[in-house]
Amino acid sequence: MDLVSDIPILAIDGGGTRCRVACMAQGAPLSIETGSANVSTDFQGGVQEIRQGLEVLRARLGETETEFYGRAGFVGLAGVTGHEITHRLRSELPIARLKIADDRPAALRGALAEAEGVLAHCGTGSFFGAHIAGQLRFVGGWGPVLGDEASAQWIGRAAMNAALASVDGLVDASDLTQLLLNEHGGAAGLVAFAAQATPAEIGQCAKAVTQADAAGDAVARQVMGQGASHISTMLTQLGWRPGMAICLTGGIGPFFAPHLPQDMQESVTAPKGTPLDGALSLAQEFAQEGMQ
Repeated sequence: MDLVSDIPILAIDGGGTRCRVACMAQGAPLSIETGSANVSTDFQGGVQEIRQGLEVLRARLGETETEFYGRAGFVGLAGVTGHEITHRLRSELPIARLKIADDRPAALRGALAEAEGVLAHCGTGSFFGAHIAGQLRFVGGWGPVLGDEASAQWIGRAAMNAALASVDGLVDASDLTQLLLNEHGGAAGLVAFAAQATPAEIGQCAKAVTQADAAGDAVARQVMGQGASHISTMLTQLGWRPGMAICLTGGIGPFFAPHLPQDMQESVTAPKGTPLDGALSLAQEFAQEGMQ
């Protein structure tokens, strides 16, 4: 996607695993990465990560606070669920002119630019989006308690459930279930870990699932198949039709491709850019609106 280097902007893309803060400098994006910035799970922690990233970026540019924070900014964050949290964020961030959204519009813009298609973004959390006939639509993204199906933490939790089910004799043990039990010292240790783990920590178990899936582990294939089934249902309900581009993004998203129906597999397309690219593009749109 085309980015105009001489428009003074700031762009922030934050999720359950990391936060990236960026601007345009000398014709190219300059970005800083910090830690988790899900403002629903941990508002103050997320704000701290954003402010830290902003200050590191300001120091890199060698600008004064007035110069740096005088830019127009777009913020796309996991956990932005309504006006109250938007208002709280606006009061905590020093950017002079600010547009705040959840993390879905930036991810969709980054993946598709302005082309038609659908998106399944599966990282620590998950959501689904579509750009069809000029209209944007999103579903999901409601967090680990009430949603985030097919996300890394959802996959990790499902694999842990399967490990405990193998202890109960409800499913056949596999290399994956044994690995998870061994890593945590048995069923009791696995339960204790899950009771205090963050969504990101549970999501780290998804790597073991994708590796086991690639090796043909039956439990891993079943878990990944369940996630792919949810993705297929959501994208169809969003209006996907054969031949329309499907982007699978996020840390675990691409691993679902082999488990999708054949017509969907044939439509999987590499994303045109990243969520940060999308945030930069949306920041430029917002800045240009103020110039009109």
